[in-house]
Amino acid sequence: MGFAQSIKVCLSKYVVFSGRATRSEYWWFVLFVILCNIVFSILDRAIFGTNPETGEGTSIFNPLFQLAVFLPMLAAGWRRLHDTGRPGWYLLLPMALGFATMIALLSGVAVFSVLEGGVDDPEVLRGPAAFLGVTGMIVVWVLQLVLTVMMIWWLTRPSEEGANAYGPAAA
Repeated sequence: MGFAQSIKVCLSKYVVFSGRATRSEYWWFVLFVILCNIVFSILDRAIFGTNPETGEGTSIFNPLFQLAVFLPMLAAGWRRLHDTGRPGWYLLLPMALGFATMIALLSGVAVFSVLEGGVDDPEVLRGPAAFLGVTGMIVVWVLQLVLTVMMIWWLTRPSEEGANAYGPAAA
């Protein structure tokens, strides 16, 4: 499948999470999204400029584009995993880890805030809190790296020959 055809297929299957997607269909669409992100970032900078003090600029086009292609990108990845014989929900694992990390961090802050109120010298808790926080972040970083490498590995695998549990081979 070529560049233009993969864009048409992925956008026409905007929220189709069933079936299969070939490697070329998925990766040509990924390239399209990356190129559009670059173009829209340049447009945002050219039209809205940047703040000389912070170096940051207003972005309107790029976030709107990313919002528009979020579901097609997710659906294409979902179907791509189906094509390799894996369940599509595996694509959600890195996001689930990020969500669990956020909850763990907020819970840790809340717990240590409550504990600080119950001790005479709150400085005693700073060492254990820092140790747990740094250790937790290292563990999450390693897990996120492993999940990212696994996801790229799975998305680059060849298609399963013939029909699989997710349907006939993609054309």
